[in-house]
Amino acid sequence: MSDPVVLTIEGPIARIVFNRPEVYNALDGPLLHLLSDHCMEVATNPKVRAVILTGAGKAFCSGADLRMLIANPNQIEPALYTLAAVLHQSVLEIRRMRKPVIAAINGVAAGAGLALALACDFRVMAKSAILKQAYTSWGLCMDGGSTFMLPRLIGLARALEVAGMDAPITAEKALEWGLATMVADDEHVMEMAQELAEALAERSQHGFGLVKQLLTNSFDSPLEVQLEHERAAITACGTHPDGREGMAAFASKRKPVFHREA
Repeated sequence: MSDPVVLTIEGPIARIVFNRPEVYNALDGPLLHLLSDHCMEVATNPKVRAVILTGAGKAFCSGADLRMLIANPNQIEPALYTLAAVLHQSVLEIRRMRKPVIAAINGVAAGAGLALALACDFRVMAKSAILKQAYTSWGLCMDGGSTFMLPRLIGLARALEVAGMDAPITAEKALEWGLATMVADDEHVMEMAQELAEALAERSQHGFGLVKQLLTNSFDSPLEVQLEHERAAITACGTHPDGREGMAAFASKRKPVFHREA
């Protein structure tokens, strides 16, 4: 039996693939536990400098596998409580990871699948792919950090529109709204994601990691606090080998070559 999530590492690029194509990569307990494990593994692997998250088959991820909940109606409350906890651990690992994480959205990303895509730093969408909030159409509440990320990415008014109407969001609209970083022809979505990952891997992981942390925390910090965090971060960059290399390269008018380890 195949693993529900497959991790491969080639050079500095890690690829995490949802691997339940027969159910459009719906999330169940084993998949979510393995996803969390793989996120922690790549986060702590010094050789990994960029991560791609995608799905096998025709979908990115169709959301939680509700069949098991329907089959056990007396266990819905503990099952949802447990699944949400494991899902949220993966979201936290993605946001805390001081490495760029790219969602290669090769097909539908719905429900918790959309939440995981929103947690990533960049989203490369296939032209035929759609994003769908899905939860509220079935009387459920959004989770997976989607109520945190969505208004920060597209604003409160549009987030409420997504929550209230739950209309499918095309790749074209996602790009217009800022939900997608890039849109590619269906057959080239992984190629574009790989090219983006390779470009990001060449840059300073240390510098990016600090900026990612600063930006993520900025919505909850008053200006004075954010300025102090920035001062600490820029000072840390200046004494880090990447920062020293970058400044030396700037002075010498050459392209910097950053360390290949975190």
